[in-house]
Amino acid sequence: MSDAEREHIMAKELPRYDSTPFVLGPPVTGRRVALVTTAGLHRTDDDAFSFVDLSYRVIRGDADLGSLTMTHSSVRFDRSAFREDVNTVFPLERLRELAADGVIASVADRHYSLMGAGWPPAMIGSTCEQLARMLKADGVTAVCLVPV
Repeated sequence: MSDAEREHIMAKELPRYDSTPFVLGPPVTGRRVALVTTAGLHRTDDDAFSFVDLSYRVIRGDADLGSLTMTHSSVRFDRSAFREDVNTVFPLERLRELAADGVIASVADRHYSLMGAGWPPAMIGSTCEQLARMLKADGVTAVCLVPV
């Protein structure tokens, strides 16, 4: 990691959280789980993410992971792990396995991808609120956030 990247990351203001959950919910075995990734993933027939892009793409729970591509715009972003295994940035197969094993109740029908670039809350807030409403409408009770 370059000194400039290190300084950029270290300068971010991050909230402190204690170990108390924001909300209570069912046990893990009763949860419907969705993924939200900032890997800039989308289906090859979707519009690519642009450099400054606050939109999102929907990835269906039954998606063929081989149909996904990445248009994350960071200059130094390393795509090698994604190329070897999409689960490194979008662990849908792992969720399917957890559901099959009864560890979680089910996998959501829809998952979401954004182009991560450390957006300030004031810029990305309305997009996140829209995603939260859609997740709630889908009956999602847990979200696995995959920051990339």
